[in-house]
Amino acid sequence: MREDVADVLIIGAGASGAVMAWSLAETKMRIVCLEQGPLMNPLTYPSTARDWEARTQGDFATNPNIRRLPQDYPVNEENTPIKVANFNGVGGGTILYAGHFPRFHPSDFRVKSLDGVADDWPIDYATIAPYYAENERMTGVAGMNGDPAYPSDNAERTPALPLGLAGDTLAKGFNSLGWHWWPSDTAIITEERDGRAPCINLGACGAGCAQGAKGSSDVTYWPHALRAGVELRTRCRVREITVGNDGMATGAIYYDGDGNEQEIKAHVVVMACNGIGTPRLLLNSTSQLFPNGLANTSDQVGRNLMFHPYSWACGVFEEEQDGFAGPHKLIRSQEFYETDENRGYVRGYTLEIQRGMPPVRTAQTALRLGMVPWGEGHHDAYRKLFKRTTGMVAVCEDLPEAHNRVTLDPNMTDSNGIPAPKIDYTLSENSRKMLDHGVARSTDILKAAGAYEVYSEAPIPYGGWHLMGTARMGKDPKTSVVNEWGRSHDVKNLFIVDGSIFVTSAGVNPTNTIQALALYVADQMKSRLANLFD
Repeated sequence: MREDVADVLIIGAGASGAVMAWSLAETKMRIVCLEQGPLMNPLTYPSTARDWEARTQGDFATNPNIRRLPQDYPVNEENTPIKVANFNGVGGGTILYAGHFPRFHPSDFRVKSLDGVADDWPIDYATIAPYYAENERMTGVAGMNGDPAYPSDNAERTPALPLGLAGDTLAKGFNSLGWHWWPSDTAIITEERDGRAPCINLGACGAGCAQGAKGSSDVTYWPHALRAGVELRTRCRVREITVGNDGMATGAIYYDGDGNEQEIKAHVVVMACNGIGTPRLLLNSTSQLFPNGLANTSDQVGRNLMFHPYSWACGVFEEEQDGFAGPHKLIRSQEFYETDENRGYVRGYTLEIQRGMPPVRTAQTALRLGMVPWGEGHHDAYRKLFKRTTGMVAVCEDLPEAHNRVTLDPNMTDSNGIPAPKIDYTLSENSRKMLDHGVARSTDILKAAGAYEVYSEAPIPYGGWHLMGTARMGKDPKTSVVNEWGRSHDVKNLFIVDGSIFVTSAGVNPTNTIQALALYVADQMKSRLANLFD
């Protein structure tokens, strides 16, 4: 039987795996990507049918313990107030993300130097800036140049998404307080681009974009990578990375869609499984050389998990707003982004303004928060809410702490018998103070905009969309897992490119940075092909 050998094996076909596949394809090496989920069919997305809201709480729910699809693995979340949000399939989490696509600030790479907490990154904003630009070009980003909260950038943008009634309403609130706001950079195109049609305001962005306007990596990078010769194998769940006696990665053992155990050899292995899936797989890849998990002599694999705790505030208005029609993210504010000692905590957050809620979610949220009674007055109370609410979330920077971690559960497994990840996570005092500040300032804005009632929640329980920090980047092998260009300190032909390599989390959504880093790592690899294993 002919041996299955790849030059580069990529594990995971989400945001970063797609980028690596596309960037490395120009080398003409044999590149194989294993993805445990399927290739998505936009015709099956919830927004194509009337039951779309029900499906967002079933097979398109953000939490794998709710979905329980064949490609999902369970997660032990008993010891965390924030539950994991992910998606397994070609495109990964970008299938369900809302498309908010900001960059990090220059200060986010220098947290230790500026604020005396966490650690500095071994790279800086200037290093990544060209890769942000490349990623925004490939993805397609709507927005407006000139945001004073950022340095002048090199971004290529389609025209910004319309603010709509909700955006206009809340912009007036910001203006009355004299606080920063700017149209969001959003990975949802407003003009035809790369064969994709522009947004038509379906409003179900968080459950797959049937229009193809949202820049999920299955419609941006993957078509180009596949045409360039990359081999994508779906419904292939990797159990472990194999290693040789020399300590080099030799490939992977995985289960195919029929449950059969398979092995693939590789000269280079790239991990792109997100901040939960990557440490899970590394910790399960034990051997005589790596008894505590692959690439884990530092004991940093799985540690320093960062989520971005979210606060949420919702205002009720007399005037009708947009409801849920259109993209979710309209405006960003970074008025409270950088450290201000007077606030009682370090670092900061981004406020993301959102549209209103669709019909079922309006009812569910209202009932949960006591906004709508059962029985008499039920319908009148509901009518006062539907299409009359809008609000915002505060995306709070989460500082790395070693005790916030991913380990392997001793009892729980997936359908192939692979140990499930176990999450141990607690909110820090710094995060708690930041969440409270975010709720208070959100309330100020909503009231200034005319809301007569405000409801809030912090943290959002099912808000673990951003999975970061569990295989951190750094120059010291004793305190980090990969070096400054994504290569494992322990295993010279093993690379990691997902959010697990983040040193700090910043106060913005991470996808643009994850993909920019993947482009950067791919270029570092290509520039060193002749002596990659030295």
